[in-house]
Amino acid sequence: MESIIQTITVYALPVLFGITLHEAAHGYVARMFGDPTAYQMGRISLNPVRHIDPIGTIVVPLVLLFSTKLMGGAGLLFGWAKPVPVDWSRLRNPKRDMLWVALAGPGSNMVMAILWALSLRFLMEFGATPTDFWVRMAIAGIQVNLILMALNLLPLPPLDGGRIVFSLLPGKAAYQYARIEPYGLMIIIVLMLTGVLWTLLRPLLMVGQGIVRWFL
Repeated sequence: MESIIQTITVYALPVLFGITLHEAAHGYVARMFGDPTAYQMGRISLNPVRHIDPIGTIVVPLVLLFSTKLMGGAGLLFGWAKPVPVDWSRLRNPKRDMLWVALAGPGSNMVMAILWALSLRFLMEFGATPTDFWVRMAIAGIQVNLILMALNLLPLPPLDGGRIVFSLLPGKAAYQYARIEPYGLMIIIVLMLTGVLWTLLRPLLMVGQGIVRWFL
């Protein structure tokens, strides 16, 4: 039990900020391209309380963390916050601007992974050891944000990767592709339970890890 509690304290901040800042980034970029909906609702904020979803931000990550510890292996730790409201019709060029709004979330996770990597480098240069609390948190921050980035870049609606594909496809093909969205979450769960999800995420994770190494 003590080991699980220690792991929760290490992962709590990286998971909380990785998920909530991801959503705030969507709202900020949507405002840049003409949709102030998230801003008007107070969702462009660094305050995690504004973004927390009790199930996705707290319960799901905790369940996955406990499951991973009980099974004694590596698991996929992820979650979600309350989606930032985006009124696509208010964007200046909805189909084109959707690309940048969608990229903002995974992009924020990549930036956070880099910041955690710089923190890790700073700590190690000043004599910290791999077992120190802040070193473990920095490593967790890198891992969590790379996973969130990779997961959200999967080309499957309603994930950000699905929005990106929709933006890039020609009109008719894009709207045919969007019809997958009601089944997206079910597909993700099936991929996770069958172990295929890790295979799909691995190339994206390798790219992210390669970028992070430049800062270590």
